[in-house]
Amino acid sequence: MIATLVSAQEANQNLTCFVIGPIGDSYSTNGTAEREAYEHHLRIFEQMIAPACQKYGVVAVRSDGIPHAGDINEQICRHVIQSDLVIADVSGGNPNVMYELGLRHITGKPTIHIGEHGQLPFDIASIRTIRYHSSRSGLTDARRDIETALEVGLRDGFEPLTPARVLRGIETVDGASAHTEDTEKDDEDPPGLLDEFAAIEDGLGEMTADMEAFGKTIETIGALTEQSNTELLDLTQANVPASARLAAVARFAQSISAPSEELNSTARAFVGRMAPLDSGVRAALGLVEATPPEERGEDTEEFLVQLIDLAASAQESMAHVSGFGTAADGLTGLSRHLRKPVKNISTAVKQVASVMTCIDDWADKARALSRSTDE
Repeated sequence: MIATLVSAQEANQNLTCFVIGPIGDSYSTNGTAEREAYEHHLRIFEQMIAPACQKYGVVAVRSDGIPHAGDINEQICRHVIQSDLVIADVSGGNPNVMYELGLRHITGKPTIHIGEHGQLPFDIASIRTIRYHSSRSGLTDARRDIETALEVGLRDGFEPLTPARVLRGIETVDGASAHTEDTEKDDEDPPGLLDEFAAIEDGLGEMTADMEAFGKTIETIGALTEQSNTELLDLTQANVPASARLAAVARFAQSISAPSEELNSTARAFVGRMAPLDSGVRAALGLVEATPPEERGEDTEEFLVQLIDLAASAQESMAHVSGFGTAADGLTGLSRHLRKPVKNISTAVKQVASVMTCIDDWADKARALSRSTDE
């Protein structure tokens, strides 16, 4: 990228480096996990990343240091895509960081990975990463490693990073292709977005299967609940002793024990799939956004419509699921026998509901992109 490092600061004074990584919350109370995370990652930036960049005249900035007013999400996307360099702290595999990193990889622009020892996500472990300890000497050593990476990269050029799970032959912004020459010769009809993101389709299919299993289990629990309610009503009308009603509740608790555990297990699997899937979908949407509307094919619109339809279907399903979770919470005071299965049910519903916001975000972005295509 830069032929020589003679007068390095002068040569690189206009280069920008966007730092993506965990931020924490500067407004949280002292001593809280969010405040400690903020202080920790601020120290990483100020003592390790910023000085290394400054040595070569590169201006480093984090998302909380963007000076201009505006939509922060749009600003972050633009910095991720447009900055000359990106340094990504992948410690802990933060979902937002992984999404931004996937979006950056699509551009093919220079990216340096760093990560704290013992906190590297396994799915990008094969990518060369500068590891650091959070001690004073550890930060100093890592800063020197970053300086070395910058020196070599600015002098000789940076190798493009193309993780297979994010890039599946997608072209880089400079027109280079991640396909081999043989593939280019054999494939005269280049694949579109839906082909490139076949893995996303697989993930969406697995997610749909999880939701179907989730719904069936809820139906089973609902049928058992209705049956128990009928029995309890009959016992109450017969004015039987409380011990008899308690025995009926205990039987009901036992009957929903296995389904409630299955429900919780399905929810965990669903949530586990959503993290990498969310990263991939957001990266795909980022690629669509970076492509001029007039250059988007029909497959792009089909992909956007698929996300919009998925959100509508998910919202319909969650309306029933959320109501069921509220009803389940009301049973906890009935008997101690119900506490464990009801806790499983309530936890499962909350887990699923929490990640469903991702699907709504996909749909909102897809609608905006679809409108930009129509205009």
